[in-house]
Amino acid sequence: MRDLPRLALSVRQPSAWAIIAGHKPIENRSIGSIRAGRMTTGRICIHAAAGLKEEEFRYLHWRLDKHGVTCPHPLDLLRGAIIGTIDVTGIITHSDSEWFGGSAGLTLANPEPVEPIPAAGALGYFEWSAGGSLAPPSKWMRKWGTPDADIQADDLFPDAPIAFSTPPKRPW
Repeated sequence: MRDLPRLALSVRQPSAWAIIAGHKPIENRSIGSIRAGRMTTGRICIHAAAGLKEEEFRYLHWRLDKHGVTCPHPLDLLRGAIIGTIDVTGIITHSDSEWFGGSAGLTLANPEPVEPIPAAGALGYFEWSAGGSLAPPSKWMRKWGTPDADIQADDLFPDAPIAFSTPPKRPW
């Protein structure tokens, strides 16, 4: 394992994946969480948070699709691990970017994936240490995109991407 930054930011999936894949250039946070978390510019690790509720995933899946990004299946998204590094280049309170959607955000550049390292997360910037195990999949994750799920797969076109007739409700 090469030298990685000691500070990390825990981000819910699929946003953590989108950041490290280079699709998401802004991580939205409140100005209060940025101050409380002592967030500044510099190179940090991205930690994929262990928690993920179906309504959060549904909203983020829709949001990524709205930006032209195909979201992986929830079973393909690691949780509970350091998954890459990123440069935080600035802290903004307004932006014309379609990725900005809150009172503040961290601008991001130069994502680099790493071999996943299981680790516990925390709020704000935190000093991480390797340990633990990846989060196991939830029951809803196994059903995502199947005819048994809340979102119905089209029986005529089983390989078609999941679509939403109306935007999902924002879960936070």
